[in-house]
Amino acid sequence: MHLSAAENLPVRQAVPGLRAALDDGGAAVLAAPPGTGKTTLVPLALAGLALGGPPAAGKVLVLEPRRLAARAAARRMAWLLGERVGGRVGVTVRGESRPGDRVDVVTTGVVLQRLQADPELAGVGTVILDECHERHLDADTALAFLLDVRGTLRPDLRLVAASATADTGPWARLLGGAPVVETEAALHPVETIWAPPARPVPPPHGMRVDPAFLAHVAATVRRAVAERDGDVLCFLPGAGEIARVAGMLGDVSADVLQVHGQAPRAVQDAVLAPASRRRVVLATSVAESSLTVPGVRAVVDCGLAREPRTDHARGLGSLTTVRASRATAEQRAGRAGREAPGTVYRCWTRAEHDRLPARPRPEIELADLTGFALQAACWGDPDATGLALPDPPPPAAMDAARTTLRALGAVEDGRVTGRGRRLARVGLHPRLARALVDGAAEVGARDAAQIVALLSEPPPRSAGDDLTAVWRTLRRRNRPADAHAARWHDEAARLRAALSPAGLPPAEAPGGRTDDHVAGTVVALAFPERVARVRRGSGYLMASGTGAVLAEGSALAGARPEWLVIAEADRPAGSASARVRRAVVIDEEVARSAAAPLLETAEEVAWRDGDVAARRVERLGAIELDARPLRDPDPELVRAALLEGVRLEGLGLFTWPPAAVALRERLGFLHRELGGPWPAVDDAALLERVPGWLAGARRRADLARVDVAGMLRGLLPWDQAKRLDEYAPERVEVPSGSRIRVDYSGERPVLAVKLQELFGWDAAPALAGGRVPLVVHLLSPAGRPAAVTADLASFWRDGYRAVRAELRGRYPKHPWPQDPASAVPTKRTGRASGS
Repeated sequence: MHLSAAENLPVRQAVPGLRAALDDGGAAVLAAPPGTGKTTLVPLALAGLALGGPPAAGKVLVLEPRRLAARAAARRMAWLLGERVGGRVGVTVRGESRPGDRVDVVTTGVVLQRLQADPELAGVGTVILDECHERHLDADTALAFLLDVRGTLRPDLRLVAASATADTGPWARLLGGAPVVETEAALHPVETIWAPPARPVPPPHGMRVDPAFLAHVAATVRRAVAERDGDVLCFLPGAGEIARVAGMLGDVSADVLQVHGQAPRAVQDAVLAPASRRRVVLATSVAESSLTVPGVRAVVDCGLAREPRTDHARGLGSLTTVRASRATAEQRAGRAGREAPGTVYRCWTRAEHDRLPARPRPEIELADLTGFALQAACWGDPDATGLALPDPPPPAAMDAARTTLRALGAVEDGRVTGRGRRLARVGLHPRLARALVDGAAEVGARDAAQIVALLSEPPPRSAGDDLTAVWRTLRRRNRPADAHAARWHDEAARLRAALSPAGLPPAEAPGGRTDDHVAGTVVALAFPERVARVRRGSGYLMASGTGAVLAEGSALAGARPEWLVIAEADRPAGSASARVRRAVVIDEEVARSAAAPLLETAEEVAWRDGDVAARRVERLGAIELDARPLRDPDPELVRAALLEGVRLEGLGLFTWPPAAVALRERLGFLHRELGGPWPAVDDAALLERVPGWLAGARRRADLARVDVAGMLRGLLPWDQAKRLDEYAPERVEVPSGSRIRVDYSGERPVLAVKLQELFGWDAAPALAGGRVPLVVHLLSPAGRPAAVTADLASFWRDGYRAVRAELRGRYPKHPWPQDPASAVPTKRTGRASGS
């Protein structure tokens, strides 16, 4: 029995205060840094199995955010008691159940299922929500449900929110002002060594991490092995980066172990046990706080982490690589000082560290909330407005989630349906639960379970993008040794067993169907909006309306199938199209059947390729399946299409004869100078009036026959129509007798006339009721500009002499009198005396 040594951990000092807080108010917040024993010693103490004291009433339930952490915590507690898991200490995670008599360690996902089935948590006296600071969505939801249970059904239920950070205020407030019990850190001093790359490397982009940076991380690991004693723990963002760095460390004098959520259980267990040989442990964030890796004296931190991103408009979710927060960096560094003084090598600069975000963003702000929305609906709070959550769900994400649930038949009129409850009991994302339940009826329980298991436990990227080929490979093996295949077999068996509680018999697969047909049917049931058809140019169009392209080197690209259903995709930053990560080749029959809710036939009358197109169109979401001409389209739809055409292509679709252009210019001048009731005739104003011009029009050619001038005159009230020629005359009679057209196209009206025709005229008429003088452009006998004036009397007096001298030399046959004010105007050529 190893319990005596563990009872000296620093958290023992906090146990009396924790017990007192629970006895007094039934709730407490435990702030205990990593390595103090909060995950293992506190549950045993509250269960009466350590540190003396009376046992709490009922079983102690410990909630962990990850399967790996739950198994590790249960194994550690059982080892401290000298037992195997399944005795006084048990574990329940997805695919594994070995309950304990006094302590049960479960994942938050499992406890959500249990709460839905048994809200009173019969037999449980105390719940410890471990690592609540990590802000996983399931953990936040579980705490909200537990607070609801405690406030209604189980006031005796005792709750402990255990955090590895000192930021305990939010948890204390959620627990109704519960006291905070703190434990001093058990950390030894940790020296920080700033170890950035010698030369700048590109930042991460999506899931991609620059190979040069990974090479630098590997070199830093070698440096730590050379400069420090003990094991080295290196943090990397994902399994792919772990595998690449491991490949660069083949020459290091230590065992290299890879720890992530998909690692084999034997490797996970080996990492958590003391070793006789020196080790380099490459790990994801799973090793930040909830796992203790013995023997570690140095930590190499790459400074990167993975966060979910959800494109709600396109229905695409993915992970992206981001800079880790300062709080995460401190958690990682603390792993070096758990057992002795240690060192952390940070692969960035001190200045960069100061610019990092203070803490990671809560998962509820980033994730797809469909599963959360179904949990809330089953709990009786579809909008989640009554749940005591640390942060509310984003409204847009909840709207998208509810839309998905309605499409799955899981909710109706805001309430969960019987089908929704069946889907929730499966213990998967609602989309995958729907694919399992409905797919079993279509293709048989065994095949549906196997395909959904592939979606739930995705194979490594190296397996290729042809999901059917991956499925065939896994099927051919009886019980393969690699970790993913083992997990897939276990999950497929669990899902097949889950079909009976979901209310379906384990149906057998219909015969005569290809593997692609079977796999495609199940995947399309999960993601109907990801059914995709090849485009004329390149790539595919999904039913959601999003473009998709096959990744470089795709096994599917050679045949370029007409139809795909995309099981996994992401959208690179800045790209309009999604990138296909995994898909199944299907045919139109599967597309129509599995994505039937997206099928619709509609009369489509639209402006297309420069004219009205009236068609009867069959669509699968955004994918056009068939189109036929429509003989008698709805006149209102035709009118709307014509109006859209005018808005897109402009008023030039109408014929504008010179008279109509001139009338528009005259009206524009009067509106500009006098305002209403003279109508506005700019493009925006006329576009508003276009609907009244479309009577009887059915196509583009009809627009060209519209009497635009008549339409413009129709804009004038009767009294304004009478005064139009007075206020903005089309022509003005000049002293020579000519009627000259007024140009209204500019900012001021212009009368362009030969100079000799205006002799004796001392003033041009003012327009707009005498408010706006005409600008007179005086022309030479050849019609070229000679002078411009708005004051003829002043021009005859001051400007004419210079113009006369110039024009007299050019045009000697024309009369150029010295006194134009008294001269006779003329349109003819002729020499006049005194010229």
